[in-house]
Amino acid sequence: MFRILLVLDIFNRTVVHAQGGNRHEYKAIHFSSRICNSSDPIKVVETIKPREVYIADLNLLEDIGKREKNFEVMEDIAKKSRTMVDPGISSPSETDDILEIVQTVVLGTETASLETIREVAAAHPGRVVVSIDKKNGKILSSDPDMPDDPFEIVRILNDLDLQDIIILDLDRVGTSSGVDSQFLSKIVSISDHNVLLGGGVRNKEDIETLERIGIKGALVATALHNGSIPPEMVQ
Repeated sequence: MFRILLVLDIFNRTVVHAQGGNRHEYKAIHFSSRICNSSDPIKVVETIKPREVYIADLNLLEDIGKREKNFEVMEDIAKKSRTMVDPGISSPSETDDILEIVQTVVLGTETASLETIREVAAAHPGRVVVSIDKKNGKILSSDPDMPDDPFEIVRILNDLDLQDIIILDLDRVGTSSGVDSQFLSKIVSISDHNVLLGGGVRNKEDIETLERIGIKGALVATALHNGSIPPEMVQ
């Protein structure tokens, strides 16, 4: 079954509308949503009733505020939907408290080194998703050992016991710009893990394209809030 995960970008306990990876410009989601009249994360989840949720904790990803800022919110969401969280992990010790409250932790190349990814995957087999983060056509990473080539990263990840990998194109997030089926087809052909896509999904036709080329799931927000994808598809 193709998985469609509701994306909640949470900043200061508020769901915001992510667009193009320019996080400081994000606005509360209720200003643009056709299906939610609140930007409170719990109310958004109760309104949409998603089967799965992907949370980006922007306070932690941007190193703004204390680690506990959105913690209770994430814990409450995990009681309502299967939940994975990207809390901007940069060291293995940061995963323990997250995995006490949610099912899956996301380690993004933007913040986690290859060494950290390997260590966390070994400590928590099957509960880790790795997000290959791209912006301006380049892999986001401060790790000198992280390859610039996304295909090479996928080959390295094949050796780890992961739940999934995510291709997260921050340039396409919130833009409804469509999907790069040729690039994604090659990723699928290389990966031993299920591949999920984040960024650019416009409508049901894009979902059908992704399913056809072997992508196993998509992270969606904008297409859901603007009505291009019906809520039933995430429930």
